[in-house]
Amino acid sequence: MRRVAVVGAGMTAFGEHFGLGIKDLLPMALSEMAATVDKGLDRADIQAAWFGELTTSDGFPSGILVDSCGLLDIPVTRVENACATGNDAVRNATYAVGSGAVDVALVIGADKVRESSSRGTFWEWAALTRDMAWDYPLGLVAPANFALHVARYLHESPATREHMAMVAVKNHRHAVSNPKAQLRFEITVEQAMAAPMVVAPFGLYDCTPQSDGAAALLLVAEDVVDRYTDRPVWVRGVGLGLDRVMHQHKTDMTTFPPTVKAARAAYAMAGLGPDEIDVAEVHDCFTGVELISYEDLGFAERLGAYKLIENGVTSVGGAKPVNPSGGLKAKGHPPGATGVAQCVELFEQLRGESHNQVDGARNALAHNIGGPTAVSAITVLSSDRG
Repeated sequence: MRRVAVVGAGMTAFGEHFGLGIKDLLPMALSEMAATVDKGLDRADIQAAWFGELTTSDGFPSGILVDSCGLLDIPVTRVENACATGNDAVRNATYAVGSGAVDVALVIGADKVRESSSRGTFWEWAALTRDMAWDYPLGLVAPANFALHVARYLHESPATREHMAMVAVKNHRHAVSNPKAQLRFEITVEQAMAAPMVVAPFGLYDCTPQSDGAAALLLVAEDVVDRYTDRPVWVRGVGLGLDRVMHQHKTDMTTFPPTVKAARAAYAMAGLGPDEIDVAEVHDCFTGVELISYEDLGFAERLGAYKLIENGVTSVGGAKPVNPSGGLKAKGHPPGATGVAQCVELFEQLRGESHNQVDGARNALAHNIGGPTAVSAITVLSSDRG
C-alpha cells in the first residue's frame, strides 16, 4: 500500500446557516481547501471524491456535490456511517489512494441539520432501538441514548457531573480563538452545573449544538506529493470498529467497544501507540462521552479519565490536548462534516498553523463515534512520513 498524504484542508464556519443550503456550503469548503494547497490545485487533477453526508432535504447528495462544485467527470461515492461518517470517508479515500486506484482524491463532508427536520435526522436513530417484536421506537434519541452509558459510567467510576462540566468549560475555552466555531464564548463550571437538564445526567452545556457546515481534504499518493506541497501531513493509520446497536445486548455500558476496535486498527497501521499522540480531536457529542473515550483510546487508565480533566492534561498547554478546536461541544457538529473537520484542524496543528496551536505536535488522532454507539472511525495523522 502506498503512503497517503493530506496536502490541503479547509472548512466553512459551523453554525446555523439558515441563509445557505448544502449547495452553497460544499463549494465554499472546496475553495477553502484549494487555497491551502501550497503549490496550487487544478481541480481537473481530482480523480475521485468521497462525500460524507448523513441527511439532506435537498435531493441526491452525490449529484449535489458534482453539480455545485463542477466535478462532472469523476466518480463520487457517498459515505454514510452515522456520526462516524466523516472519518469513514477519509478511510475509504485513503484505501483508494493507497491501493493505487487513484493518485488524487477529494474527501468532503457536509450536513444541513438546521434545514432538515429534527425528526428526520435524529428520530431515525430512535428506530435503531426497536426490538424485533415491537413496532414503535423506545424514544432513545441521541441525548437519552448516550445518557444511559454516561449515567452508568458515573455510577462505576470516580467521575462526577462536575468533571463533565470541566470538559465543557475546556472545550468552550478552546473554541474562543477558533473563527470557524459555533459557540465562541467561555462558560464556568458553575454555569454548566446549573444549566437546565436535558436528559440526566446531561445539562444543556453537556450537549453539542445542532450545526450546519462543510469541510474538505485533498488526499494524494506519495508519488505526486511534491506537485502540491513540501509540507505534507501523512495519513499514518485508519480504523473502523462496530459493535451491537441494541442496549439490552451490551455487556458493559461504561465503554464503547467500537472505539477500542477502531483505535487498535489505526494504531497498528500507524505503528504508533496512544502515548505517542500529541493532540487529538475526540467525539464529544456529550461531555461524558469525551471522558469515556479517553479510556477507550488508551489515553487514560480504566475509570481514570477524571484525572486527566482534573489535572489539565487535555487542555492546550497540557501533556495531551484534546479538542483544541472546541470539539463538537463548542465548534459544532454537522454529522457528515465533523470527522473531516477534525482532520482539517489536525492538518493545521501538524503544520504549525492552528488558531490554538499545540507546541511540537507531530502525531494526531481524530475520532468519531455514532450509530448510536455502534460504530467508530479513527484517523491517525502525522508530520512524519513513517
